[in-house]
Amino acid sequence: MFELDHLENGVRTLVSHNGDAPSATALVMFGVGSRFEQAQQCGIAHFAEHMFFKGTERRPTARDISVEIDGIGGDFNAFTGKEYTGYYVKSAAEHLDLAVDVLGDMLLHSKFDGEEIEREKGVILEEMAMYRDLPQRYVGNVYDHLLYGDTPLGWDIVGTEDVIRGATPELFHSFIDRWYTANRVVVGLAGNVSESAKAKVAEAFSAIPAANEGTRAAAEWSQDGPKVQVHYKESEQAHLLLGVRAPGLDSPDRYAIGVMNAILGGGMSSRLFTEVRERRGLCYYVYSHHDAYVDAGSLVVAAGVDTNRIDLAITTILEELAKLADDGPDQAEFTKAKNYLKGKFVLGVEDPRGLIMFGARREVVEGGFWEPAQALAAIDAVSIADVQRVAKELFNTEQRNLAVVGPYEDAERFEKLLSPATATA
Repeated sequence: MFELDHLENGVRTLVSHNGDAPSATALVMFGVGSRFEQAQQCGIAHFAEHMFFKGTERRPTARDISVEIDGIGGDFNAFTGKEYTGYYVKSAAEHLDLAVDVLGDMLLHSKFDGEEIEREKGVILEEMAMYRDLPQRYVGNVYDHLLYGDTPLGWDIVGTEDVIRGATPELFHSFIDRWYTANRVVVGLAGNVSESAKAKVAEAFSAIPAANEGTRAAAEWSQDGPKVQVHYKESEQAHLLLGVRAPGLDSPDRYAIGVMNAILGGGMSSRLFTEVRERRGLCYYVYSHHDAYVDAGSLVVAAGVDTNRIDLAITTILEELAKLADDGPDQAEFTKAKNYLKGKFVLGVEDPRGLIMFGARREVVEGGFWEPAQALAAIDAVSIADVQRVAKELFNTEQRNLAVVGPYEDAERFEKLLSPATATA
């Protein structure tokens, strides 16, 4: 399904051709994100993502760029994570050459004009304020800082006000010139891909600077007991993340953790949704996810709960974790969880954009793409014994972590709920 090739400068190209598809997607993904920043650059990876849309010599303004993509009815966006950054255009297949040309022009020839940077600072600062006002989102920042502390994995992707306010063209170039190099780029094409589009990729991206040395900051953490961090905010609902440290993407247990996670908090028939919301009415939303980087991760339960019943919500979640570790899943829910994962995966890669996102992200972050069939086979290979084993390994009472955003100032009350004595009572 995928064809991997290399340009002379080392840029990888990943192509999935479907001649019957009416659309196509061009994606440029860099194996670089906020995890690669130093303290004085905190937020610059995300800020740079914004600035790549602000004008080149050929397309001097942001409007000039957007007019070209709007003129073909294209879907045009970008995203910044901690380990990767992506830029894409999805369009009718006949316009794929233009999509590639626009992306190449943006990513190799953006001006990073000082006046544009100053204007965009206000946008970034407002984005930062918006996230602070969204407790369901902001609790993730609190949790990351709790786990990883004052390290790149613990910092907010959007950055700090001081860095954003002080950003200069030189600061952008110090980051981009260091990390946006050929060895960290995958250019992906999917859908009805023409030979001319492939040629356009070679033309546009052969100018990316050659490889250099260096990698992301190592994951650092230590923990000898439960940890809690509370962010005070007057609200009618409390938002919490309750989790344990878990292996990252490099672990052979990643798919066993995925099946376990689906049983625990995937969908409206999961254990957590059934018990915490439907039976006890303690929350509006509750789900779990494996928040995984290459070499570190966490299995996290997220919930928005009644502020007066938060203690009961926490203890109920802990009881569900313990039950899964002690008893494992039954055959019916185990089968359902695997079918749930496979179904979600198939739906995610059924269109060109989802498919190339899957392939390119795996290639650029993990150093090797998988075909969709390999991912489905990996889910199938998980056994009930695997699920119970990883549950027992992960749900260790000494490794619990809780982040809360709500009308509370006392972290100690929550620490008591996470203690081993409470867990075994």
